[in-house]
Amino acid sequence: MKALITGITGQDGSYLAELLLIKGYEVHGVIRRHSTTAGTVRIDHIFDRLHLHYGDMTDGLAILSLVQTVRPDEIYHLAAQSHVGVSFDHPCYTVDTNAIGTLNMLEALRMADWPCRYYQASSSEMFGSAPPPQSESTPFEPCSPYACSKVYGYYQSINYRKAYGLFACNGILFNHESPRRGETFVTRKITRAAARIALGLQDKLVLGDLTPMRDWGFAGDYVRAMWLMLQQDEPDDYVIATGEQHSVEQFLGWAFDAVNLDWRKHVKFDERYSRPLDVPSLCGDASKARMLLGWEPTVDIAGLVGMMVAGDLELAEQERTLRDVKDSFDWRKRDGGPELLTCSVAGQGPFGIGPVEC
Repeated sequence: MKALITGITGQDGSYLAELLLIKGYEVHGVIRRHSTTAGTVRIDHIFDRLHLHYGDMTDGLAILSLVQTVRPDEIYHLAAQSHVGVSFDHPCYTVDTNAIGTLNMLEALRMADWPCRYYQASSSEMFGSAPPPQSESTPFEPCSPYACSKVYGYYQSINYRKAYGLFACNGILFNHESPRRGETFVTRKITRAAARIALGLQDKLVLGDLTPMRDWGFAGDYVRAMWLMLQQDEPDDYVIATGEQHSVEQFLGWAFDAVNLDWRKHVKFDERYSRPLDVPSLCGDASKARMLLGWEPTVDIAGLVGMMVAGDLELAEQERTLRDVKDSFDWRKRDGGPELLTCSVAGQGPFGIGPVEC
């Protein structure tokens, strides 16, 4: 089996690539061109087992050419401008990438002369202000440019399924997190700050509204649901969620409790982090996925927060070690340039190489 993943360098793309490799797939991924390799950090550990291709979802001709070249059995379309807050600042870019990008992929799939199954990454944000619990039958009430763009992609996927007989599935995934979550998303922003504050690397965390309620799960569980959708006899749309909801304030409290800190002493509110319109409450009903896909989440909220804090503590330890090494150097200016005089670090040096002496 051959799979093509757009957004392979993201949180979900990296977990999905790992899953498909374990299942014996030949995995192809679409990445954007960068001048550095920093964008591939989430897939560096499997880099040599992947087939990567440069591309951009807004370039319809390039996407068509790529699909025709790879000829995948399955396409997982995960690429998106996925930050809700950013979508208010850059609505046109968000729509171009998420909505028109999805249409470009569907057109490429329509022109395929071989059987290919398609997964569309839809979002719980599409439900917006609709009261919970939200299921496949809940009307959409999007509250952001991001959500509106995802509603477009959702309905186009259904339209192409009905009009052209494509095997196209929508996965309406509720919030899913992990240690690989981007640092600008509130959950990762919280766990990273808790770890860095605990190790003396920062003092304050600035956040917006703490009252929104969300249904948080583990990204590794959710990519398994993506794969299961494309293994069914018929294409369909599924809500993937834990069925539990918690507030941002609760998540904040658990993260700081994990490092024995009182979040109230370190968190400040800034209205600049508030959105023009926010979704008050999301909680998914995944009964359909449980019954038809046999899917169940394996990580609860306590386990999720724990793994994220543990991951960020490890990163913060590395950061502190490098800072201590840097601070140990005695520099002075000479003839307009720096000259190293002495450096000394007591105890274990970075990367387990023993005491550092110069």
